[in-house]
Amino acid sequence: MASISSTPRTVEEIFKDYSARRAGILRALTYDVEEFSNMCDPEKENLCLYGHPNETWEVNLPADEVPPELPEPALGINFARDGMNRIDWLSLVAVHSDCWLLSVAYFFGARLNKNERKRLHSLINDLPTVFEVIAERRPIKDKPSADNGSKSRGSIQRTSDVQSKSTGKLADESCDEDEEEHGETLCGCCDGHYNADEFWIGCDICEKWFHGKCVKITPAKAEGIKQYKCPACNLKRHRP
Repeated sequence: MASISSTPRTVEEIFKDYSARRAGILRALTYDVEEFSNMCDPEKENLCLYGHPNETWEVNLPADEVPPELPEPALGINFARDGMNRIDWLSLVAVHSDCWLLSVAYFFGARLNKNERKRLHSLINDLPTVFEVIAERRPIKDKPSADNGSKSRGSIQRTSDVQSKSTGKLADESCDEDEEEHGETLCGCCDGHYNADEFWIGCDICEKWFHGKCVKITPAKAEGIKQYKCPACNLKRHRP
């Protein structure tokens, strides 16, 4: 149970709590997706995905107390794991997680006045939803290559994990199809092959793709990058 003194009260405190819980959930659905998936065993009881104020996540049973301390996440996310394509399942969990994050924020904000609620909504609305991040996190089928001279990707704003042009096929492609399409894509740092379960980001200058962990870019950092330059391109820029 959270103590009264630790409960977020101001708009800034509530938004900080929202952002941290959101970061935890995003980590579960991106960097830690294999661990998250393994924990969502359909043979277990109704499980929920929780994001915590310290930017961690947890898969657990719902709270025993009635009513619970906070609004509850969607029950039974584990039951659909094996009956859907991986990206469809993650997208469904993301949608329910967005609803839960909002419900927690407005639970804490119930005593805010009209203007404060409006300001809180504006801060939250400036961030991409979890669903938007998950649905757009993979490279597109027609990914520009270094030898075709295409620079169209440079005009796209990075508001999610990995930047791409909209093809209308991101959310409904299976991971198997994605692996086949991008099996020859290599990380510009480690030469590792593309994996749909990992976070990748593309350089807008040289158009190479990189593991986020290799270039130390997290999904949260990627949201604020308008034009990403890889370490090599950054080095070229600063040479005399």
